[in-house]
Amino acid sequence: MTQQPPPAGGPDRPGHPDHPDGAARPDLPERVAATYGEEDLSTVPAFAGGFINFGYWAWLPELADRPLTEEDRVRSEQDLYRLVLDTFDRPRGRTALEVGCGRGLGCALALREFDFGSLIGLDAHPDQIARALEANAELLREDAGPRRLEFVLGPAQRMPLPDACADFVYSVEAAQHFRDLAGFAREAVRVLRPAGQFALTTFFARVPEAVRVLPELLPPYADGLDVPHLVDDVAATFDAAGLRDVAVTPIGDGVWEPYDRYMEQRPELRDKWPRQYLTAYQTGLLDYYLITAAAPGE
Repeated sequence: MTQQPPPAGGPDRPGHPDHPDGAARPDLPERVAATYGEEDLSTVPAFAGGFINFGYWAWLPELADRPLTEEDRVRSEQDLYRLVLDTFDRPRGRTALEVGCGRGLGCALALREFDFGSLIGLDAHPDQIARALEANAELLREDAGPRRLEFVLGPAQRMPLPDACADFVYSVEAAQHFRDLAGFAREAVRVLRPAGQFALTTFFARVPEAVRVLPELLPPYADGLDVPHLVDDVAATFDAAGLRDVAVTPIGDGVWEPYDRYMEQRPELRDKWPRQYLTAYQTGLLDYYLITAAAPGE
């Protein structure tokens, strides 16, 4: 594993992969099922615009000198996707897979701005797949041209997809929910084509003590929504699964303080539980990471 400094700035199309039909409804933990089901986290004001992530704020202009707006909040969520997708080399016309796609808004951004040939959005929650189909109805219309976007129901550790079906696999703020990171890593290696690229961003525990302390500080760890995975263990798990050149980049400086400041400036949000993430970051328990790797070559 190598640890990197934070980021400084901002042929022919392959055939669309087939996949097995009729994927069974995954067995989700109760808290995860409720949060992304009837509660629909994408409608919570802290996650403006339908994205569900804390955002990458470092690319916003004059960030420290003005109040933060809801437009800034949405831009930060989009920029987190851009940060991940910018790690991929020559994406145009090739196939990507997003694991934990939610409403599929990041999939649409990836197609629009990075010109992938085709994109598969995978999510373990049937309600999220239904929302993705609705949110992206225009892209999915039969008369909209060659089908470039597909949504698939299935868990990260047992993807209902064929071997070597994607050039790129990425995940944006979903892996903190995964109970079986080793299974996810093995599946990522399986579905990637030789020398394909992998990128993931989310928050993980920084030190072993955090695995015990985080559930006492943050309700999502206590109630089973999130898992306090230790970042060094995550990197070692990816390496053991066969991913090469695993690199870990802390990006918390561009996430936690501006996100907390946005929350503080909005009376309806300032006393909510997400404010405690800054405390976890400042005390060295938690950070946000960008992890990149590559599949084995031929």
